Amino acid sequence: MAGRNTCLAILHRGMLALVLCMPAKAVLAAPPALEALLQQAEDARSSDPHRFQRLLGELEQHIDRANKDQREQIDYLQAYGSSFRGHYDEAIRRAHQLMESSTNPEIQFRAGALIVNTHALRRQFTEGLRQLEQTLTLVDKIQSPKLRHHGLGVASYLYNQVGQYRLGLRYAERILEEEPDARTLCFANQARFDSLYNLGELPTGDGEVTEAIEQCDAVHETVTANGIRLILAKKWAESNRRKQAIALMNAHLKEVEETGYTHLIAQVKAFLAELLLDAGDYAAAEAYANESLAQNNPGSTSSLASAYKTMYQIAEARKDVETALVYYRRYAEADRTYLNEVKARELAYQMVRQEILEKSQQIQRLDSQNQLLKLQRKVEQQAAQNTRLVIVLLVLLLATIAYWAYKTKRVQMSLKHLAETDALTGICNRHHFTQLAERTLSQCERNGEEVAVIMFDLDQFKSINDCFGHPAGDWVLRQVALVCQSLCRRIDVLGRLGGEEFALLMYGCDLRSAVRLAEDCRTRLSAIDTTETGHRFSVTASFGVTSTVVSGYVLERLLSDADRVLYRSKELGRNRVTAQREQAGERGDAAATHADWTEHADRAVLASQDERSFGHAG
Repeated sequence: MAGRNTCLAILHRGMLALVLCMPAKAVLAAPPALEALLQQAEDARSSDPHRFQRLLGELEQHIDRANKDQREQIDYLQAYGSSFRGHYDEAIRRAHQLMESSTNPEIQFRAGALIVNTHALRRQFTEGLRQLEQTLTLVDKIQSPKLRHHGLGVASYLYNQVGQYRLGLRYAERILEEEPDARTLCFANQARFDSLYNLGELPTGDGEVTEAIEQCDAVHETVTANGIRLILAKKWAESNRRKQAIALMNAHLKEVEETGYTHLIAQVKAFLAELLLDAGDYAAAEAYANESLAQNNPGSTSSLASAYKTMYQIAEARKDVETALVYYRRYAEADRTYLNEVKARELAYQMVRQEILEKSQQIQRLDSQNQLLKLQRKVEQQAAQNTRLVIVLLVLLLATIAYWAYKTKRVQMSLKHLAETDALTGICNRHHFTQLAERTLSQCERNGEEVAVIMFDLDQFKSINDCFGHPAGDWVLRQVALVCQSLCRRIDVLGRLGGEEFALLMYGCDLRSAVRLAEDCRTRLSAIDTTETGHRFSVTASFGVTSTVVSGYVLERLLSDADRVLYRSKELGRNRVTAQREQAGERGDAAATHADWTEHADRAVLASQDERSFGHAG
């Protein structure tokens, strides 16, 4: 039994590689350098462990630059790195935290699969099987076939671990039926051959197995390729082709050692020691057995037992009774530990299977109770026919209540609209503008997004009222509001602060873009045709512009700075745009007119006119 299960430890690494090959969620607006590092780390996880560790160190240095999606991806890679290095408690803790904090099903799925694998590495198969059941409930939420394949692969590997090879074979073949990508194909083939080997059903010929090894080599999955080689070598040894098995293992021993994966190294060297002992080469067998033991990997109990058995048999052949007794005792202890582990795996599967069965029975009981409730409801409905008149009266009463509730709600909405809207222009009044602006600023401060504020005041507006009457002045204010609405997006906030003073709060807009927008607004205001009022006069305005980069996220300061540079526009002759140019960490009244902003910033692009629509403003 121990002979057929010696390659199970190789599947630990296969499970880890399979979990880590899952594609990461696409990161929006990622800085090119950081995005490239993430992609390189994803590609190197299982194919180049040393390079992966180096890339992970670089990512950890840049974690402060990462957005939420990137940070979750880095957290996942850190959890993987902990598991790969054997820090299992840390890996499980990190993965659990990621599952709880993330709302992305793909990240949750990958973290859950990593927890399953790490529990298997720690021989905690009960916890692993429970986590597997929970993780597989997310499969239907995963749109990517590749991710689904990885979930099935984790299930296949774990069922092989607990000795349920038929189940492991079923999941592996489901993956192969769906034509997976090259790396997933490599891992699925390893799981399938491991199931078939332990079921004694490997193909008679070697072509299918060698083809799978070549396919894994082609995608640089060295550990998985050598795991399948070990299965092939064991098959050859069992069919009296030991020399071929020794040659195959020796030919790839250096490659195995370079992986640094102790499970695989210990298994290969323990197996070589067995073969060389049978061939009578005691010195080489002893050397490989000692090297296997030197890996000091407590998780690889099968290779430990095999190596001690070889050392015991060598000492016995040399008539060294004392040494043979020492190694025999160690072999007996390691073999007993291994057999206990096999029983513990089977017991874990039975326990979890029993738990699932109990849950299923509980669901059936709930279904039965539900059916009983339905029958009771039917009886109640039959009895309700005798009280139909009462029900009709209740319905009328409820309808009346609902009608008045609706009317009350309409009145409330109307009052709310009146309280928030400027009656003349239909845009936000000062109070509602302040509420919306503070809410937007708070959100942008959390997200690290820039906000710009534009304030303007109509030039010589009092003379318009005095010369042409207040109806003409009111008409001008409404036209100004319409011009501003045509420039605003739904996410922007527009309001009349009082009299002829207006303000716009531009979400995600930098200072340069806001200056250009203010200049556009100034030009459009100047182009207003006033003949509709029966008079001809010009409409101009003086603008003040600032942003959160120079004024911070406090609305009061933003408005104060914008108002200050607005009056600077007045002092410079009106009908112009002036922007606040305060430097970080300084405080002053420095300002610049629109002429100072002739250089356009490529990254500051405003939405085109036909995409702008009025949002909060009425």
